[in-house]
Amino acid sequence: MDDYPLLNLFWTMLWFFLWILWFFLLFKIITDIFRSNDMGGWGKAGWIIFVIILPFLGVFVYLIARGKSMGERDLAQMQQNEAAFKRYVQDAAGSSGGAGGVSHADELAKLADLRTSGAISEEEFQKAKAKLLA
Repeated sequence: MDDYPLLNLFWTMLWFFLWILWFFLLFKIITDIFRSNDMGGWGKAGWIIFVIILPFLGVFVYLIARGKSMGERDLAQMQQNEAAFKRYVQDAAGSSGGAGGVSHADELAKLADLRTSGAISEEEFQKAKAKLLA
C-alpha cells in the first residue's frame, strides 16, 4: 500500500463513482427516449444517434430540452403502476369473497350503509352480518 497514497485511492473511488453515475444517467435518458409517446420514430432515432455519437453533448442537450417532460413521464408512469397495483390488490381480495367477485368487505360496507340510512334495523344488520361471515 506504500506505493498508492490515500489521496490517489480517494480520486480513484471518486472517478469510479462518477463513471457509474454517468452510465446510470445515460441509461435513464435512453429509457426515457423510448418511453416518450409525444415523439415519433424519427425523433427517437435522432435522439438515440445524438446520444450515442456525442454522448456528453447529447445527454446535456436532452436534459435541457426535455428534462421537465422527463419528470412528468416518470410521475405518470409511477401513477400508472400504482393504479395497476391497487387494481390487482382489489381483484385479489375480491376473488376470495362472495359470489360474482364481490368481497365480504364490500358486502359489509353495503350493509353498514343500509343501516346508516335507516333501511334496515340494527338487528337485521347483525343477522345479515352473521350470515355473511358464516
